[in-house]
Amino acid sequence: MDPKKMSVLDYLNQGNVLVGDGGMTYCLEKRGYVKAGPWTPECTVEDPDAVRQLHREFLRAGADVIQAFSFSMDDKTIDDQNEEINQAACDLAKGVAQEGGVYCAGSICQTASLYAEGAGKECVQKRFEEQIQIFLRNDMDLLIAEFFEYTEEAEWVVEILKSTGIPSAITMAIGPFGDSHNVPVGECAVRLARKGADIIGVNCKFDPTTSLRTLVMMREALDREGLNCHLMIQPVGYHTPDAARTGFSSLPELPFALEPRTLTRWDVHKYARQAYDLGVRYIGGCCGFEPYHIRAIAEELSSERGFLPEASKKHALWGEALKNYPKEWVRNRANRAYWENLEPATGRPYSSAVSRSDGPD
Repeated sequence: MDPKKMSVLDYLNQGNVLVGDGGMTYCLEKRGYVKAGPWTPECTVEDPDAVRQLHREFLRAGADVIQAFSFSMDDKTIDDQNEEINQAACDLAKGVAQEGGVYCAGSICQTASLYAEGAGKECVQKRFEEQIQIFLRNDMDLLIAEFFEYTEEAEWVVEILKSTGIPSAITMAIGPFGDSHNVPVGECAVRLARKGADIIGVNCKFDPTTSLRTLVMMREALDREGLNCHLMIQPVGYHTPDAARTGFSSLPELPFALEPRTLTRWDVHKYARQAYDLGVRYIGGCCGFEPYHIRAIAEELSSERGFLPEASKKHALWGEALKNYPKEWVRNRANRAYWENLEPATGRPYSSAVSRSDGPD
């Protein structure tokens, strides 16, 4: 694939699948380059090699879109460095995308307090316009507006994105309960589609199972209204069946004890297939998705995409390399049926299956 030959929308319109990258923030926090809490991306300047390496790992795992690791909308933590950090984020992401001949995306998210405090459409849209300038200057292939909790605010950003003429995606950080103003999921999707959103979907907060339930509701509402747009999904890389309306932030394990909830690569295979069968053609991951998870998406959809990712050279699909293992009981695991039907144990003898939410219901 060469993004210079075909736009993101043309690529999707031809029926192709876009594999997104994973959760840069959580990956880099675990590697010691981002501090949990602020979650700010100073490492694009302080440790650019670490950011570049992670981008390359996602690329090697099969990602078709490399997303710049830039500041979120309301982040004023180090205002005097925002421009430098965001430019470095663009340089790093675009450089790796060009290495692999894939797409590069810039992203913004909700204004959070600005919208919630009633700043109004003109003020909020002005903030959106300010935030996307760095991506316009860097000629990004795709603009992504993500982590929106309010449908109205999401509509406002769609208007701004559409005015640029650049392909754009809008994803909501909501589950089946609807948005934070109790707008139903289906209505949310319909309203965004009527605003002209190119790609609509969900990201973050919930696991693949819950996120897919949400997308089913979006798909059904769009179909009822005769609206056609591309669908996108990027859930968290953890099992969150017990998460409250606010998603995985309500879980007491966030952010330092989520590892027992981590998706296996086989969970991700199942998720990728279910998303594809639903009609989703932009499939990736958010917080907690590591490169091997993205590889699982790319491997599961290798027939549809026509190739395996580079990282599959060191990974025998469905454990086939175990056929030569000296122990018979391990050799018996060298097949798809074994891994698809496995129900992994946590190995934690006193661990409860689910947790009690710390957040609001």
